[in-house]
Amino acid sequence: MANAKALDKRRKSVRNIRKITRTMELIATARFKKAMDRAVAATSYTQRITEVVANLANSGTEVQHPLLEDRQTTENATLMVLSGNRGLCGGYNGSVVREATKHHQKLSEQYDTVNLVVSGKRGITNLSFRGLAADESYTHFEDQPKFDEVKPIADALMDQFITGKLDRLDVVYTRFISSSKQKAVVETLLPLGKIDRDDTAGGTTATDYEFMPSAESILEEVVPTSFRVKLFKCFLDAAVSEQIARMVAMKSATENADEMIANLSMTYNRARQSQITSEIMEIIGGVEALKS
Repeated sequence: MANAKALDKRRKSVRNIRKITRTMELIATARFKKAMDRAVAATSYTQRITEVVANLANSGTEVQHPLLEDRQTTENATLMVLSGNRGLCGGYNGSVVREATKHHQKLSEQYDTVNLVVSGKRGITNLSFRGLAADESYTHFEDQPKFDEVKPIADALMDQFITGKLDRLDVVYTRFISSSKQKAVVETLLPLGKIDRDDTAGGTTATDYEFMPSAESILEEVVPTSFRVKLFKCFLDAAVSEQIARMVAMKSATENADEMIANLSMTYNRARQSQITSEIMEIIGGVEALKS
């Protein structure tokens, strides 16, 4: 039987750990609610502007935008990976890194050069461990990414695509489907010509448009905005998914700590009872020895 004092010390340690995991669970829950509200609010706008771009592309107008042109060249591709800066969030970072590693290999077989852009310290470290060093990295995005922080990145990528330095942009991130379902996915954001039906709320239909002042000016404004919003939505989905994963992981850790504390308390009580019984027997033995 283990020493009662050692068991009590271990139980206190587990209780202290439980306080930490419970606190982290509550913090993640609060952050998750705020992040989810932002992601849900952005979803409707993203779907609508994507639908508008798809309708414009199918409207029959001869006016085109460079971001809508399908590239046949296979020289330069960029893979952007959105991970977290911290751990303790279950398999969130691991699933993104696995998907990124697999897709990077696929792109390397199709394109001459694959530029790797990674957001999040965990993704940078894990991909580097797998031999994939980031060509560009970001570590300032937390649970509430701002549009003004994403916009410069989006503008730089658009410039590269328009000038021919970039032929394809794929983003690996964890898509927020619901509070109970998130999935690591790969989404092609450039070129914008191939509109994903899942992003257009039931597909697109041919629509007659009357452009004022001109089709060129409308496309010049709407198409870049669509790309910026879609990239921003990826960051929002990644942020809310990370908080959900951390909330679930810390809830599981807290429950495991509760179970461990209960088992240690039972073992401690048995050890303490055995110790008391042994002390009583020693006292009785000493009394009997005095009598004789």
